[in-house]
Amino acid sequence: MMNYYRVMLGKKSVFAEECFNGNFIGVDFGIEQDLTNRLPEEWRAFNKEFIPVFLMARPEKTKIGAGLACGALWTVCKGIQKGDTVLCPDGKGSYHVAEVVGDYYYEPGPPLCHRRKVRWMDAVISRSDMSEGLQNSAGVPLTVVGPPAITNYRQEIENLIGNVHSPMPVLVGGAEVEDVSSFALEKHLEDFLVENWSQTELGQDFEIYNEDGEPFGKQYPTDTGPLDILAISKDKKRLLVVELKKGRASDAVVGQTLRYMGFVRDELAEEGQTVQGVIIAHEDDQRIRRALSMTPGITFYLYQVSFKLVKA
Repeated sequence: MMNYYRVMLGKKSVFAEECFNGNFIGVDFGIEQDLTNRLPEEWRAFNKEFIPVFLMARPEKTKIGAGLACGALWTVCKGIQKGDTVLCPDGKGSYHVAEVVGDYYYEPGPPLCHRRKVRWMDAVISRSDMSEGLQNSAGVPLTVVGPPAITNYRQEIENLIGNVHSPMPVLVGGAEVEDVSSFALEKHLEDFLVENWSQTELGQDFEIYNEDGEPFGKQYPTDTGPLDILAISKDKKRLLVVELKKGRASDAVVGQTLRYMGFVRDELAEEGQTVQGVIIAHEDDQRIRRALSMTPGITFYLYQVSFKLVKA
């Protein structure tokens, strides 16, 4: 099935106009070598080879940042398939839409030397016409945001560009949510947590992983889908995986959190760093508590929603 991606064309879309005029999308990250015969089918093999290359060129970066860069590089060069659709912001409040029509090619020199040929559509989507959910997913400050975060909005995107298809269920981690209203509420909570992190109990000891002031820890990509929030302790000794229940079955959210923690331990943690997990839900859940009683590395939190009326 065709997938949907949001791809940034340089920091703050600085190379967008060149890409629109040249019918390509691309990335670089300082790895200036032809990758034509260096793109394995599995991105972890690519990261294993090229994270050291990236860190040699950018020694000031962390392993987490290197993983993001190399993962985005592989995704644009190999992971995105011909026929997939990409949304690319122009830096002026709109998204240009293209179909990927060519395989990877290398164009030495700036800008964006690792490229894919695309066919830009006539449709341009204004950010103001997007639902809040799509705005939030497309606005994550990562070079590439892909399935399921963008593909989940397939019907809305195709309505916006004029290609209407049958409705699709709301998916999280590839599984249909049990409670769509809870999913919507907890999606708002994710954004609220990011914006108000320092005021929460978790914010006393942890910071959302960021680079250059951007919260790259939100929707951090893994090999089993994007985790909700990746944080790091202020002493840099602990990594924290934060997952919201988002309408998922109890067993599913516990299992997914453990998988994310395994990924962070195996692929991102530096020597001496430990990994912890947090699950946040709106209602108490005995099934989660039972499962976590055998999983001491994950803590369970409940959140409360309150409001008050003020006489005008």
